[in-house]
Amino acid sequence: MIKLLASDLDGTIIDNDNHITNEDLQVIQKLNNADVNFAVCTGKTYSMTKHICSQLNPTYGIFGNGTQIVNLQTGEEIERNVVPNFKAIDCLKIAEKNNLHVHIYTEDKIISQQQLKYMAFRNYILYKNQVQFKVVESLETYIQEKHPNILKLVISGEKDLKNIKEQIEKEEDLTAIQIKKYQEYKDNIINQEYEYLDIVPKHVTKYDAIQQLTHYLNIQNEEVMAVGDNINDIEMIKHSGVGVAIGDSYPEVKDVANYVTKNTVKNGGFAEAVYKFIQL
Repeated sequence: MIKLLASDLDGTIIDNDNHITNEDLQVIQKLNNADVNFAVCTGKTYSMTKHICSQLNPTYGIFGNGTQIVNLQTGEEIERNVVPNFKAIDCLKIAEKNNLHVHIYTEDKIISQQQLKYMAFRNYILYKNQVQFKVVESLETYIQEKHPNILKLVISGEKDLKNIKEQIEKEEDLTAIQIKKYQEYKDNIINQEYEYLDIVPKHVTKYDAIQQLTHYLNIQNEEVMAVGDNINDIEMIKHSGVGVAIGDSYPEVKDVANYVTKNTVKNGGFAEAVYKFIQL
């Protein structure tokens, strides 16, 4: 019996046009009336997703790829992890040497160096009414002067970031998730292809956060179902009791899933997954 359903948002419940199907909205309403804990599990920060959370009404939220866990019914913050300021500055210097764009996420702001580009620009289009956006000439100076709590840092560019990922994970002892938005995964919001590194503290992943939530709820891993579509969902789909990939997921995600939905995100793939494994 599934007691915790943890689901990604973008590409899983929310499609590339920022739309949620009626099928998914209906099944989420049924979940909220059932004896199942529903947790959104996203790379976005809490401040970016408050409006979605109010619409979906989940019990828990795992944000920033695991940097923050919140009981959304009580407002209790169960866990928070931040990137140390000195490590963020080191990452910034690595990015600058390679002519890459950098922006950081704090509790209520997205701060970009010099201009909004790539994922920062996408987020501005989608969330400018929910989150404060700030463009600074020097992120290094901003960090040194303001000492922000950095929930995650993102390095973006139109080149292969594998070597940058390996350098950061080795030298800075951080986790860097590489996500490519090319061809069928192109960013339709800003009509651009690029890739980026989501950089968070070491040993912080969506699955690590799910494990903490299972301890908090006193349930077993076998009672957890995880649904997603992207590279940052691989660990939770691979290691949870039931792991589901949405029909148009990245191939690497499908490879580790127990089940791949026949429907895509645009056709209610999430609802299909829920009805497959949960009695409502």
